[in-house]
Amino acid sequence: MLDKLEVARALREIGMLLEVKGENPFKVRAYERGARALEELQEELSVVVAPNPADRLDRLTDLPGIGDALAKKIVELHQTGRLPLLDRLRAELPPGILELLQIPDLGARKIAALHAALGVASIPDLEAACLAGRVREVRGFGERSEQKILEGIRRLQSTEPRHLLSEALEMGERILAHLRRSPAVERAELAGSARRSRETVGDIDLVVASRDPTAVSTHFLEFLRIAEVIGQGETKTSVRLGGGMQADLRVVPPEDYATLLHHLTGSKAHHVRLRGLARDKGLTLSEWGLIELAGGKKLPIASEAELYQRLGMAWIPPELREDQGEIEAALAGTLPQDLIRLEDLQGMVHCHTRWSDGRATMEEMARAAEAMGMRYLTVTDHSATAAYAGGLDVDRLERQWEELARVQEKVAVRLLRGTEADILQDGSLDWPDAILERFDVIIASIHSRFSMDEEAMTQRLVRAMRQPVFKIWGHALGRILLERPPFACRMEEVLDAAAEGRAAIEISGDPRRLELEPRFARLASQRGIPFVISTDAHSPEGLANLRYGVGTARRGWVRRTEVLNSLPVEEFLRAVKPAR
Repeated sequence: MLDKLEVARALREIGMLLEVKGENPFKVRAYERGARALEELQEELSVVVAPNPADRLDRLTDLPGIGDALAKKIVELHQTGRLPLLDRLRAELPPGILELLQIPDLGARKIAALHAALGVASIPDLEAACLAGRVREVRGFGERSEQKILEGIRRLQSTEPRHLLSEALEMGERILAHLRRSPAVERAELAGSARRSRETVGDIDLVVASRDPTAVSTHFLEFLRIAEVIGQGETKTSVRLGGGMQADLRVVPPEDYATLLHHLTGSKAHHVRLRGLARDKGLTLSEWGLIELAGGKKLPIASEAELYQRLGMAWIPPELREDQGEIEAALAGTLPQDLIRLEDLQGMVHCHTRWSDGRATMEEMARAAEAMGMRYLTVTDHSATAAYAGGLDVDRLERQWEELARVQEKVAVRLLRGTEADILQDGSLDWPDAILERFDVIIASIHSRFSMDEEAMTQRLVRAMRQPVFKIWGHALGRILLERPPFACRMEEVLDAAAEGRAAIEISGDPRRLELEPRFARLASQRGIPFVISTDAHSPEGLANLRYGVGTARRGWVRRTEVLNSLPVEEFLRAVKPAR
């Protein structure tokens, strides 16, 4: 049986293979929508796929973006791990096609064109075609495209497989829940880059405190999603999970738990600095503990906070442990004590409904936000330029506002009139000024012409940031993690323009985006630019991604007072009001 993430990967693979074959774009997008609906599902797929065949399709089709035909495929994938359609597509296309899809910014349509024109069927094929100068001869490509493809291939070949933070945390938390059911487990926690909220994760690290490591390891191996045991020892077990992710379990006595958890959380650069500080104090620091150099006495360390205290500094949250100034700040007592927390947020800012490319009604989104304890929700459906996403023109916008007023009478959460306006090539926003001034909230995003050169893109964004309305710069550099790199611009110049203009910057909790990068968030903070933390939610389930936005913001040292949607609704509205 496949779990929801494995079924989602299969659906996405079907969609990509269909796109390579030139299938109808609406059919391709249906598989992508289904995959996202499963990824955002808050419960196990086995719970939704009820034992009664008459019920299971109804429960699946209740999910946004899933119809009867797709629901049947999901059930079959979940129960058998196979689907004839996927088997047929894999047989019809060379196996290397899927590898090609891993190259950043290539995409299924471009692969289809290269496959048809040059017979490209694998990464070696594509690399050879680029080196021979044959790719530039294909319609839609050029010398620059050829060079970018080669750069993407080299980046792909030089990195280890990575997984989205959301996937790693969801699987890691399921393993933790399994481990904690063992009476032999006293404490258990995730470590590694997942605990630091890194955008992508290589593998899952788990640390357990126990007096009976054999019992813990035995219980761990009973986890149902294990596909292969890589190695098993007295205190360490490594497994391969369904879908290819690796999980490493370490078991130590309770007195060693804090130092091992700290060591495996990382980062390496952070540890190197701490080991130097420990030596200066006559100590040695390792995963095995904090030990006096003279005499070899091991100091008792009950918690990470106590470890940092022994080294003469404040506790450093996991998200900051990157050797980016956090150690100096902790030693000086200037480390921020009010980093943003999930419970600080009072409103949802960037949300889509069925009025554009969302998969739920406005009322469904409002009730989901209300159930989360949110005080306000901004409806930010796409503007007209995003025709592919059902963007609104002025007439449809007026009708949407009429519905918003009707829904407001049914819900307690405050509904705000917003838009996700496209930043056009010349830096303008694609609504008339008279309409812009009537919104409560404007998200301004780039959705097209990502390949503009650095100079042109910088000027485009500078002009956008200087638009006289207050705007929130949405998913800043347009990256899609593991798929599309950020576009090129002179970021500091754009941030200067945002600081001078009337702007805030979005920190997106969309697991495939997780922008703004922490280094840019810190540069924005230095300029006094405020933030909003959002989800870019297209369904009620997507609202739960707010946690990933908070983790990303914390990595950028963002404080509660810098986040506009930590404000009560009236203060928020005054802060983001488009018109002066």
